[in-house]
Amino acid sequence: MVNWWNRKSLGIAAFAILAILLHLLLRFGVQTTAATSDLPLLTTLVVGGLPLLVDLLRKLLQREFGSDLLGGISIITSVLLGEYLAGSIIVLMLSGGEALEAYALRSASSVLAALAKRMPSVAHRKRGSEIVDIDLHDVVVDDTLVIFPHDICPVDGVVIEGRGVMDESYLTGEPFQITKTSGSKVISGAINGESALTIRATKLAADSRYAKIMEVMRESEAKRPNLQRLGDRLGAIYTPVALAIAFLAWAISGESIRFLSVLVIATPCPLLIGIPVAIIGSISLCARRAIIVKSPIVLEQIAACRTAIFDKTGTLTYGEPSLTEKLIAPGHDPHEVLTLVASLERYSKHPLAIAVLSAASKAGIVLPEATEVSEQPGQGLRGNVAGHSLQITSRNKLASQKISGLDQLPPIAGGLECVVAIDNRFAAAFRFRDAPRSDSRSFVKHLAPQHQFNRIMILSGDREAEVRYLADQVGITEIYAEQSPEEKLAIVRKETAEAKTLYVGDGINDAPAMMAATVGMAIGQNSDVTAEAAGVVVMDNSLTKVDEFMHISRRMRTIALQSAVGGMALSLLGMGFAASGYLTPVAGAILQEVIDVAAVLNALRAAFPPKVIHDL
Repeated sequence: MVNWWNRKSLGIAAFAILAILLHLLLRFGVQTTAATSDLPLLTTLVVGGLPLLVDLLRKLLQREFGSDLLGGISIITSVLLGEYLAGSIIVLMLSGGEALEAYALRSASSVLAALAKRMPSVAHRKRGSEIVDIDLHDVVVDDTLVIFPHDICPVDGVVIEGRGVMDESYLTGEPFQITKTSGSKVISGAINGESALTIRATKLAADSRYAKIMEVMRESEAKRPNLQRLGDRLGAIYTPVALAIAFLAWAISGESIRFLSVLVIATPCPLLIGIPVAIIGSISLCARRAIIVKSPIVLEQIAACRTAIFDKTGTLTYGEPSLTEKLIAPGHDPHEVLTLVASLERYSKHPLAIAVLSAASKAGIVLPEATEVSEQPGQGLRGNVAGHSLQITSRNKLASQKISGLDQLPPIAGGLECVVAIDNRFAAAFRFRDAPRSDSRSFVKHLAPQHQFNRIMILSGDREAEVRYLADQVGITEIYAEQSPEEKLAIVRKETAEAKTLYVGDGINDAPAMMAATVGMAIGQNSDVTAEAAGVVVMDNSLTKVDEFMHISRRMRTIALQSAVGGMALSLLGMGFAASGYLTPVAGAILQEVIDVAAVLNALRAAFPPKVIHDL
């Protein structure tokens, strides 16, 4: 319905432009009679004006008193006055405003389509030596499925045959590939590499991780609030005031011409054009600053946000932890420990695995094969390498097991850490640092004094020790760690119910939370789905751009209010003269055009960058 009305409004606007041009050509170029030159305008009023008036009548019956309602009354007034050119211009303004509104409202189907197109419609089921394509919904638990090279994994499962890599960035937000071998878990939505893998399905398609994210996304969109335009809120005040002045002028003077004069000058062009011009100009400025505004309404909303919620990895940090310290227990060779650990970490998707593999690569280590690899959520990584059993986990998990040598554990330190047990004996503690962005601390510090944020929190799926370390580095005290996408969504909904929220993240698992927030911002383009779900996408990998958007938004609101309120104030002054009989309808229309030009010229300032565009 939204797309249909958008196309219809654009069609009416285009028709009105052609009719106005034809009218001017006939009147001043060909110099035909007034009746002939008015025909295109009358056609516009019938073809374009009537549908708009019907829609405005519907709004009136529903007690929706927006700025466009006064525009509809002005169309009728212009017809009664014989001012067909003015009426056609009002039709153009109203239809253009409707088209802009349709553009500004983000359709729920775009996000769901971005998710849905990622999933295959069939799965390749293997029975004996035969491989048969079946419908995705016919897959049952324990089915043996073959994932061909470059296929998208259809369901969650476990690898039972083959070795290769999978790109899980759509699910994790991390731009790296995960090695898969017998015993490795695979996640629906991941893209297979160049080798075929045989898996055993552990979940139905409807219960798999990717489908679950689609489900919470759909639910989140269904509950997204319907926000009013700034122009509607101002129009709700301006419209009844203008009508009251017009009726009062008529009642006191007894001259209906004064009623018409007031309404002509009251046509709310500063609202219908000034505000959209400021919005479009700001969107254009954002684009030149590598900030893509996908939902223009966020330009109005971000100034009212009082709670800032951040994802951790890739948002407040660079998402590239490095191995900074290897604390090896007595009796273990450091080179052998790194070799064994790196061999097992090849099969992990945890960000720390990349740091271990990078350290092994720099050391020139040749990695042996690992077998019986498993990684239970929250339990760490297990497997066998070169005849040794390995476990890589946290110190708390290791302490709860029958592991010898725990008295050699080093003292707890800040930052990221994993501990290694080899053959059921403590062998090493590896420490890492995931550096915060250079601008993270200054950005967080300035949010309260410069942008009036009352609460700032981190909402992450990472382990609490990692999140706490980062929070201390950037100056945030409130954290929620080890949160699933569903839990993130619930927290954001709760916070948004209490105050308007800004959510900044980068991965697909951020998408539902982004949509539940008042304003969702994605840093980078790690995920097409995240970019669709976010109202704003920051192309550069920098929080400074987030601050720039806040400044552009605040400036846009100031300029839009100047154009709208200033234009309305001048119109109200003109209405006073018209009500007193000092302005005829024609003179009022000319004065209104002067006010319109002034409002639009002021609104155009939003497209040009100010001297100071951020304060970091």
